Amino acid sequence: MHRRDLLRFSLGASAFLATASLIGCAPQTPGEGYLALRDDDLPLLNALIPVVLAGTAATLKPVLRKLDHALAALSPEMLKLTRQLFDVLSLPLTRGPLSGVWVGWESASAEQIEAFLQRWQGSSLNLLRMGHASLLQLLLMAWYACPEAWPGCGYPGPPRI
Repeated sequence: MHRRDLLRFSLGASAFLATASLIGCAPQTPGEGYLALRDDDLPLLNALIPVVLAGTAATLKPVLRKLDHALAALSPEMLKLTRQLFDVLSLPLTRGPLSGVWVGWESASAEQIEAFLQRWQGSSLNLLRMGHASLLQLLLMAWYACPEAWPGCGYPGPPRI
């Protein structure tokens, strides 16, 4: 990328994010029954978990609970960055252009979600590749923290005391 292209991209990205911030992001308060997850995060996560964890015995509630506990343990700055990622993927103004999912996450098909994940994984933009890696790491970390995941990976569980 040439310097002029980088400046154009930066200007466009700044304008895009400023517009998104004017529309407003999700409230920063946790949803009912959660420590860190917000109600606006749940449609995205409910759509991603079955696709990312396809082929496992993962169910939504235990993975969401483990993810919530992990997010609550993050530093305030890391939690803020994670929430910004969730906001970008949840706001209709940014979700469509950045993810390719133009319908709400509740209506997105597994194929659309898989295409979004592949798009971000192979993106020429480092920021999207980092977002993809963050999403996968968060969801996989939450899954492997669930006792239901342990038999599949040969972990006998913590020692009994």
